[in-house]
Amino acid sequence: MTPSADTSRGRRPAWASRNYGLLTAAAFVTNLGSNGALIAAAFAVLEAGGDSGDVGLVAAARTLPLVVFLLIGGAVADRLPRHRVMVAANTLNCLSQGAFAVLVLTGEPRLWQMMLLTALGGTGHAFFSPAAEGMLLSSVSGEQAGRAFAVFRMAMQGAALGGAALGGAMVAAVGPGWVLAGDALAFAVAGSLRCFLDVGHIPARAPGAGMLADLRDGWREVAGRPWLWGIVVQFSVANAVLGAADAVYGPLVARDHLGGAGPWGVALGFFGAGTVVGALLMTRWKPHRLLFVGILCVFPMALPSAALAVPVPVPLLCTAMFVAGATVEVFGVSWMTALHQEIPEDKLSRVSAYDWFGSVALMPLAAALAGPAESAFGRSAALWGCSGLIVAVTAAVLCVPDVRNLRRGSRRVAQVAVPGSADTERPVGGLG
Repeated sequence: MTPSADTSRGRRPAWASRNYGLLTAAAFVTNLGSNGALIAAAFAVLEAGGDSGDVGLVAAARTLPLVVFLLIGGAVADRLPRHRVMVAANTLNCLSQGAFAVLVLTGEPRLWQMMLLTALGGTGHAFFSPAAEGMLLSSVSGEQAGRAFAVFRMAMQGAALGGAALGGAMVAAVGPGWVLAGDALAFAVAGSLRCFLDVGHIPARAPGAGMLADLRDGWREVAGRPWLWGIVVQFSVANAVLGAADAVYGPLVARDHLGGAGPWGVALGFFGAGTVVGALLMTRWKPHRLLFVGILCVFPMALPSAALAVPVPVPLLCTAMFVAGATVEVFGVSWMTALHQEIPEDKLSRVSAYDWFGSVALMPLAAALAGPAESAFGRSAALWGCSGLIVAVTAAVLCVPDVRNLRRGSRRVAQVAVPGSADTERPVGGLG
């Protein structure tokens, strides 16, 4: 790549548009605050006299509206200006986290109050995520899209890693209330940044036939592409069992065999570090067979569950977590690049909503079944089952021809998969 192609407007790379810079900065701020707030919310419940079951209820209160409203959020984000949906969602998150912080700082919050405020935050997230992904995908163009997504994800993963560490330290030093207040401030800052997004390059939306018609239209985009719905189904299972292993079995194995919460926290930190390294790798590496390489890099996601099933010593567990984090980030960047390349701009948020919905839909069920599975089969067998399911669904999706054949820079798969769609006969709208 020549210097003239890599720089524009001074030192800014050509692929780093103004919108891209604002989106990356805002995402860094919100991830820094939100990952600390997750820790703070759990300790707020415990300090109010709750137990682990109450912590689970508050977590479920966030997940349920996320599942319920994601598809609606995707339709809304493709119908209204995406940056306005994002700012409105940030405002809701700011107000709900601010109220949560006030309750914690001024007295003893009740469980139903914490659940209600957390549910409002989950609702905001349901509308924000499809709009944010659609906005990001439409802010990047050209051959360097993969590098742009890799840098964006590296910023997010770095913020998540730093936010968790900072949040844990702040909870210990000043209490959970101030961490929640900091998260509310982060949402306010991020929302302010997103107010300056320029949407002039995005074509005006044609009047739709209604919310249900928009959802059906988005579903046709997903169902007409076997590579897309196949991977969404794959990650419905993989995310669910991985979440159960991390949230339920991991802490138990750490308590019984690894020395407690400290080593488990270190292992999770290695996973986060791996994601940063994986994203850094993808700023340079541009695999030609996008999804084939990405899916091959999903197989190591089975390593942490297998390591816990043995269980292996802490250094080996940390190694497994690091490798899983790095390789799954290769998939993440490849996946975003494929969506950017293949999906029409005016349907990005709806497709992203179905993607998000698939990613989280089975997680509450898997968490609920983790305990009964341990009682029925034993913890080690349940963890081996988690690893086996990840390997099985990943191998299955490799049987889809379009997954093996989709190549960087070609829209052939999208054109074949959705015949008769005007959107497949032109470049992705608004990206050039």
